[in-house]
Amino acid sequence: MPTPPSSLGTPHTILLATSSAYDHASLAQTLARHGYHVHAVSRGDEALAAARSGDVALAIVDVALAGSASLELCQMVRQLCGPGVPLYLLSTAPNAEEHARAFHIGATDYLPLSMEADDLADKILVRLNVMLPAPATRALPTMATLEVNYHTMLAGSPDTILLMQRGSNLLLDVNRRARQHFGLTEAELVQTRLPSLCPPLQPDGRASTEVFAEQVDAVMAGATQMVALTMRHSTGRLIDCELRMVPLNSGDHRLMHVRVVDVTARNRAAALRNGKNKLLEMIARSAPQGETLERLMQLIESQSADVLCTVMLLGPDGRTVAAASGPSMPSAYLDALVGLPIGPAAGSCGTAMHRRATVIVADIDNDPLWAPYRAAASRYGLRACWSIPIMQDSSTVIGSFAMYYRSVRAPDAEELALIGAAAHLAGIAITRTRREEELLRHREHLEELVAARTLELMRSKDQAEQVNEELTAALENLSLTQDELVRRDKLAALGALVAGVAHELNTPIGNSLVMASTMSERTAELRRELEGGLRRSVLETYLDQAASADQVVLRNLNRAAALVASFRRIAIDGAQSQRSRFRLGEQVGELLHALEADLRRQGVTLEQELDQSLELDSYPAPLLQALRQLIDNAVVHGFGSGKDGRTGTLRVAAHDSGEEVVIDVIDDGIGIAGGNLPRIYDPFFTTRMGAGGSGLGLYVTHNIVTGVLGGHIDVASKAGLGTRFTLRLPKSAPL
Repeated sequence: MPTPPSSLGTPHTILLATSSAYDHASLAQTLARHGYHVHAVSRGDEALAAARSGDVALAIVDVALAGSASLELCQMVRQLCGPGVPLYLLSTAPNAEEHARAFHIGATDYLPLSMEADDLADKILVRLNVMLPAPATRALPTMATLEVNYHTMLAGSPDTILLMQRGSNLLLDVNRRARQHFGLTEAELVQTRLPSLCPPLQPDGRASTEVFAEQVDAVMAGATQMVALTMRHSTGRLIDCELRMVPLNSGDHRLMHVRVVDVTARNRAAALRNGKNKLLEMIARSAPQGETLERLMQLIESQSADVLCTVMLLGPDGRTVAAASGPSMPSAYLDALVGLPIGPAAGSCGTAMHRRATVIVADIDNDPLWAPYRAAASRYGLRACWSIPIMQDSSTVIGSFAMYYRSVRAPDAEELALIGAAAHLAGIAITRTRREEELLRHREHLEELVAARTLELMRSKDQAEQVNEELTAALENLSLTQDELVRRDKLAALGALVAGVAHELNTPIGNSLVMASTMSERTAELRRELEGGLRRSVLETYLDQAASADQVVLRNLNRAAALVASFRRIAIDGAQSQRSRFRLGEQVGELLHALEADLRRQGVTLEQELDQSLELDSYPAPLLQALRQLIDNAVVHGFGSGKDGRTGTLRVAAHDSGEEVVIDVIDDGIGIAGGNLPRIYDPFFTTRMGAGGSGLGLYVTHNIVTGVLGGHIDVASKAGLGTRFTLRLPKSAPL
């Protein structure tokens, strides 16, 4: 076998220069299997540039690109490629004169441009010694000597084949399939002109002879080989056909090979598909129900010969026919159907609706289902009726779709599928219309409800406006009343405060007054004693009494001064304190360090857990005052200060919780009774009245935390289990 060029290092490019359309892709695909590359160009300068590359194994040049009669381009390609490179010339209209000129300039071969790509590839591969020519065998005929009996080949074809004489359009030979196709004998078909097998007019209204002549001319001009034509069966039935024509020449005979394909079923299927789409479009855009159903029946009638379609609608009572329609049925027959009851023997349609199943009556005259209506059907020539119920859902019948025929017949599988599709489409159309009607009724009812509701709302609005006016007046009265109550509450609070102050100050001041009055009397007695001679013992007694009175007065005045200082702290505010940015741990740590020794003497252990990185922009003095009050409260009320006090632990902790700082003061003392918790922040409320408690410590603390510091204070305590006060303070106090 010859070696491919790629393994020998020889040129492997096939130059194809043609200005006409040529199937160079098929040529390239065939040659690529043998290692050759097709370089296709469409201009002379491109062909010359490729020829100069030195890689051209064979050149193919279109005569139309060669220039004048001397074929200059072909000569230049020959010179550039060299005498050893084969040169093929292609011609759109081969002739003897051009053939001679081609060989005169050194062309290797002269070929028609219409040559198939596979045939040209074979010639190229043989010329380049890649393939060997097919060997000649004496036992087998060559194409030049082979003769085939056309009639024998035509008779065995499964397709409809006609042999026609061009010009006269006479049929010279037909096969058996053609006789079946047209329903004519061979003698009837032969010597018949082919256009006579068509109806006088085509579907577009043009004469069949004129259309056929134009199509034959188009085939002879090479424009097409397949033409569409409507032909006719011997019964008159129209047949949609595709004719594939191939010209044949045999000596002086001008013949045409005609292959006829029946495309009626295909066209009907396409028409049915398009019709379904148009019907669905009509349903989607809410076309009138009658128009949609009429279009549906016309579509089904176009799919089957001699069929008459009807649609019957079941009435609201579910027992009688409410309406019937059919574009091709007599109106009198349709009117007679309205009001008829459905049932087990009510013709095809009434029975189908009753059974909810398809009913096929192939012979109306002899079927018992049609006994009550046989005369009416016979009057209009109806002999068969197939009916299928139209369903809204799996159990609700809304009508029936029927196909009538004027001859006795039963449906095939295709016709059963057709009537099923028709009933499905009818069900969609009718259901859609009923849904829209129902929506319209709901919309109208909704409009009535909206109108009624609007009227009710207007009334309610008027009532609300009247009530609003009354409420406004009541609110004004309530505001006045509230202002009066606030004023009274302030007076009451002030009265309670004054009463508490008076109560607290009354004892030390009263004691001081009593003691001062007693000493005044003793002093008067001493003066009288002094006039009569003062004894030493009397003076010493007076001095002892005076010293004791001084202690009592001093102690009570100090007590009164302390109470006054406490009262002053009640009204403390931010204006009296210095605002600054400070580290909480440092300030609280100093306070606890100052208190630690005193607490230890009273048996209280102090623990601290402070985040030293915490910073506040606030008022340090009021904050420390509040903490001091909480610590004092724990010592006095939690542990009981003095010699009878109990030991315990007091822990102060502070941590960051995001936007706030949380400070806990926790003791494990006796706790606070549940009944006292709601009152611990009231002024002058104390459980140790007369034993060192003024009832103002927690009141002052609460005012500082919630007022000056802008925070919040919580308490959690149970009797016998200690107390926890929690202060939640913003990192930046309010201004």
